[in-house]
Amino acid sequence: MKNVFVIGALVLALGLIGYLYQQLSATQKALQTSEQRFSDCEKVTFQLQNQLALLQKKAASEPRNKALAYDCS
Repeated sequence: MKNVFVIGALVLALGLIGYLYQQLSATQKALQTSEQRFSDCEKVTFQLQNQLALLQKKAASEPRNKALAYDCS
């Protein structure tokens, strides 16, 4: 009877180890995916910041008051 409990405990422990390994693998895949998405977002943010800087430079070089630049006659 003692051996049945020991074998049962070992089977339960093995099942728990398998479950935890599966959870760890899924978590590692999710982490890898989220790191890739974060990297992609950083690239897009950098590109958008560059575009914004160019637009701001362009806006700064244009005349401030466009109404004064047009002929109203």
